[in-house]
Amino acid sequence: MTTTAPYQLIRRPLVLSLTQRSKSALQLDEKEGLFPPCVSIGGRAIAYIKEEVDAVILARVQGKTPEQIKALVQELIQQRTAI
Repeated sequence: MTTTAPYQLIRRPLVLSLTQRSKSALQLDEKEGLFPPCVSIGGRAIAYIKEEVDAVILARVQGKTPEQIKALVQELIQQRTAI
């Protein structure tokens, strides 16, 4: 299987650094649909898709509303399954 865009996975400490959020705040954002959920990369390890993280950061910088960010996150999740 080939994909048109390779995905880069990043671990939680880098996500926390990029977003300047605490671990608990990031988890709340995920639960509320304001941040894309992590993906399992084996065992107890998780990672985030860098492009999704970047998209949410950009939406926040652009001043998008929470509802707009939730819609963006849903779109990003749907794109995962379209591969």
